[in-house]
Amino acid sequence: MLDAKSALDSHPNLRSREIAPSWHTAVLLAVLLFFSGLSAYSHTLSPVAAKHGKVLGYGFVIVTQWMVLAFVGYGVRRRDLSLRDLIRGSWPKWTSVLRDVALAVAFLIISSMILAGVSHLLHASNGEVALRVLPRTRAEIAAYLLLCATAGFCEEIIFRGYLHRQFTAWSGSTYAGLLLQALVFGLAHGYQGARLMTVIAVFGCLFGLLAQWRQSLRPGMIAHFLQDASAVLLTLHR
Repeated sequence: MLDAKSALDSHPNLRSREIAPSWHTAVLLAVLLFFSGLSAYSHTLSPVAAKHGKVLGYGFVIVTQWMVLAFVGYGVRRRDLSLRDLIRGSWPKWTSVLRDVALAVAFLIISSMILAGVSHLLHASNGEVALRVLPRTRAEIAAYLLLCATAGFCEEIIFRGYLHRQFTAWSGSTYAGLLLQALVFGLAHGYQGARLMTVIAVFGCLFGLLAQWRQSLRPGMIAHFLQDASAVLLTLHR
């Protein structure tokens, strides 16, 4: 399996050229904003959750995210790339897995302090959102954890893999690409409301920095899953 450096070497122009056609990115952005608008309108993850309950709502989002990821895969294949080229990194040994888990935990500790400060400055609270979104029954918890795993994998590829690289190619700046993908990441969470969307955009920026530093999405995928899944603890303590 290729490591991060050799994956980059296999596509030396990956950072400087488009990784998918421009029309493909435009469609992707439109789809992300469309579903964000639907979630904002329903004040929860999706209209399906509002009308048919959380389990079906989680299922709808899971299916949607995998469909969007498949569309991303289609786009990058048109540039002779694959999703693996976006993920990068490798786990040749079990110690490599432990390393990325440790990095993910350390990242969450540091980022939680930063986000707490941002939330305080913006007077942003997710209490009401948590009541609408978090699971309560065993079936809901099981479906929610599957959603967390899906989001950790799919969203990191979509935002920190695809959009970061595409925006970098368009702008000619890695950091402009990082900021733009973070902005879209925030906008894609319409159900959270404007203040929390700003906090999420900051979180997306931090995830982008982690991916840029490690040259791999793997630690971010783990951290993303752990962050979302940790919300279940709030449910268990009610």
